[in-house]
Amino acid sequence: QVQLVESGGGLVQAGGSLRLSCAASGRTISRYRMGWFRQAPGKEREFVAAISWSVSTFYADSVKGRFTISRDNAKNTVYLQMNSLKPEDTAVYYCAADVDLIGTSYYNRYEYDYWGQGTQVTVSS
Repeated sequence: QVQLVESGGGLVQAGGSLRLSCAASGRTISRYRMGWFRQAPGKEREFVAAISWSVSTFYADSVKGRFTISRDNAKNTVYLQMNSLKPEDTAVYYCAADVDLIGTSYYNRYEYDYWGQGTQVTVSS
């Protein structure tokens, strides 16, 4: 079992930055793919970014060039650096994890077994 705890959310003005952290415990995540998803009120949970065990990265078109996902396996932690934030980025952000196997999708939320409780990000205009 992997437990995930997100932190770093908050209220920020449009154009500002936040850095989310996802601390994992229970198992080392070095061979896990890690993802960030978000869910705004009344909307489906959507893919934001993911990072493979080999440090390949994947982004939703809406955040490319503004968000950066990274991992520190020594700290068992994944980060999401969010720059140039927009009001439409407002959502609860969730960290997700699963073993990185050939053929699994980084973008599909149903292919992640482990989830954190989420952290709220609010961007004011």
